[in-house]
This record gives sequence, structure tokens and C-alpha cells, in this order.
Amino acid sequence: MLNSSQFLFLASGVKNEEEFWFVGVKNSDENILDDITLLDCHRKELIGTESAKDILYAINLNLNNLFDGLEKNKFLINKPLLGISLNIPLEYIENMFDFWLETYKHEESWETCLGLLKMRKRISLSNLIKSGGLKGNSKRWAMKVEKLHRYKISSLKNNHSNIPMWK
Repeated sequence: MLNSSQFLFLASGVKNEEEFWFVGVKNSDENILDDITLLDCHRKELIGTESAKDILYAINLNLNNLFDGLEKNKFLINKPLLGISLNIPLEYIENMFDFWLETYKHEESWETCLGLLKMRKRISLSNLIKSGGLKGNSKRWAMKVEKLHRYKISSLKNNHSNIPMWK
């Protein structure tokens, strides 16, 4: 089977009056334009099917890591039923999209960055960088991957603690 081409895209959308960002894969330009939930397409790259799936996997893992970190630090984030919260600025998601798309073009860099991204799920790369646990290219790439996880929502911090049941 031939590796057909797919469009990897970043768009804004709305469904049931709820707005969101959406990163996805479609097999034709018309499918993106005809999708009534999508409003504007901000990034669109025609690439192979397997490449599109790999890059989409990395972007989604990066976003999951980011949201896990925000929740761990008690930042409230709007969770739309579809797509990515508009609490994350478009520029931030565009940078993430561009980083993973560009990194995919270089196999060794891709494998290193994807491994670091998977590691980031369990441990902050900043700690490994500071402790000297990473050196050379791994350290350089770790700093870039870690930067993709540094977004903080300053105005939505949840300072509410649970009120004790018994008093």
C-alpha cells in the first residue's frame, strides 16, 4: 500500500456555541473547508499518512503533558467537548505544531525529542538538565521540549481548598 498524503492542520472551531482549537488530519483540503465545526485554518501541511499520524501523536502527547502540569499546579482550564481549550493562546499551539512538524524532518532529532517527550510525561526535563543527567544534543533538545511545556495561566489559579466536612 502506498503512503498516501494527508493534511495535518491546526484550526479554530465551534460546536454547540463552544469555541476550541483543533489539530487533526484530513485526507483532502475540501474535507477541512467543508467541516462545519471548523472556522479558520491556521496551519495546514500536506504530508504522508504515517508522518501525519506520528506528528499528531507528538502534538497530542505534548498537549496532554501541558494540561497535566497545569492541573497539577491547580490551574483551572476550560475543557471543551471537542479540541483544545482557547485558554491556550493560538501562538503557543502554532509553535508546538511547527516544532513537531520541523523536528519530524530529521529522524535522529525526531527520535530524541519523542523519547524526551515520553520521558516528560513522568519527570520534568528541567530537573534532568539542572542535575547534569542530560548532555550534548539530548540536553539541547530537552531544553526545547521543556519550553513547549512552560505555559502558565496566571489569572485562573484555583486557590480554593476543600472545606472540612467536620468542624
